[in-house]
Amino acid sequence: MNPPPSVKPTRKDALGNRERILTVAREALAESGSASLTAIAKRAGVGIGTLYRHFPTREALVLELYRHDIQHLIDRAPVLLREHSPLEALRLWFDEVAHYGRLKFGVAEVIHAATNGGLDDEHYGPFVGAIGLLLDAGAADGSLKAGLDPEDVLLQLSVLWRIDPARGGEERAARILALIVDGLRTPPAE
Repeated sequence: MNPPPSVKPTRKDALGNRERILTVAREALAESGSASLTAIAKRAGVGIGTLYRHFPTREALVLELYRHDIQHLIDRAPVLLREHSPLEALRLWFDEVAHYGRLKFGVAEVIHAATNGGLDDEHYGPFVGAIGLLLDAGAADGSLKAGLDPEDVLLQLSVLWRIDPARGGEERAARILALIVDGLRTPPAE
């Protein structure tokens, strides 16, 4: 069945360009939150017009990266729980959140403004739900304290968006995540 005349099918090369732009933009923005769209297009091997056809504004590009990366994190929580103990799944998930935080460092203001400070963010509830899933699994096996509030943990994680990757960010994030996990763990029996 052919699509209606008003709907133009997306060409395979256009989809490839879009994915390449997103991959390059993720890398470029993780290196510098001020990476220009021209530099991103050049690095992706496409013309600036091609980039603008897919992402008419810098905000549109940043928000698409945000949506993709947040959904990936949401989807990863149950996968990690199937493959690892709850405590290890939580640690691995936090590592992925920290990696994402390096991207968000340079563009947090754009995301914050576009989602009305998170109030209009369709991913907020599912992201908090992913944290809750990990916390509940850890509470069930006794490795994490019972009754932890996922939104409290999200607030703790939000410090990751403030760590400058160019100033020892990876090491600092690892130290902060270790502190967060230590605070969530069930205290050892005395």
